[in-house]
Amino acid sequence: MTKTALITGASSGIGEVFARRFAEKGNHLILVARSKNKLDQLAIELSTVYAVKVQVIAIDLSVENAASEVFKQTEQLGTHVDILVNNAGFGLSGEFLNHSPEIYRQQMMLNIASVVEMTHYYLPKMVAKGDGTIINLASLLSFFPFPYCSVYSATKAFVLSFTESLWEEYRHKGIKLLALCPGPTDTKFFDTAKDVETNNKRTPEQVVATAMKALGRNKTYVIDGSVNKFNAFLGRVLPRKTIVKLFGSAIRKSMTAK
Repeated sequence: MTKTALITGASSGIGEVFARRFAEKGNHLILVARSKNKLDQLAIELSTVYAVKVQVIAIDLSVENAASEVFKQTEQLGTHVDILVNNAGFGLSGEFLNHSPEIYRQQMMLNIASVVEMTHYYLPKMVAKGDGTIINLASLLSFFPFPYCSVYSATKAFVLSFTESLWEEYRHKGIKLLALCPGPTDTKFFDTAKDVETNNKRTPEQVVATAMKALGRNKTYVIDGSVNKFNAFLGRVLPRKTIVKLFGSAIRKSMTAK
């Protein structure tokens, strides 16, 4: 039976690549993002090339009640979501006081609240069916504190912990949960996180390929790329105070050099 995948942040980057990969597998799609024009263009392309049904929902998931609106629309369409990819999110860099409380709240709404709410809306029917997949976008920064990216790294630590906890709660009920933990990736993330710019970026295609492989192994989380795996390992074995000092020093040097 053909499955349906709902992907947030689907208009570009990792979300767009997820949409392409699931379409290649013959899955129907529900694409969610803010830009209706980009979603419509992608929907036309994927439905034409892969002969799958593609629905779009243009909405900002950082807004109050946005997740419930997405769920309401999919319920009205009578669509059962078999695969949920909570990909939408954004990063901010710089000293903590450089940004307003309002933008941090928006970031937490998108990176944390929307993930919890979307999962809570779509998980019950997956459990009732005894089958379902949820992929949550965490980060390499889930594994250690990261100065000058403090709120973002904290939101991603939440996503990792949340996903691993749900994995244990629902693995006996036919549900696969995976926290995907990419490092620096060539996406629009760096448009808003300029102070953590790096040349050692992976591609969205590589990140999604890592996720697809991990799903077959029923992992709780997966880190994309060997260098990122090594960095996460250091984050687990070195004292947290040492880690945060090392990263803080490196970022200050990078900011001074610009």
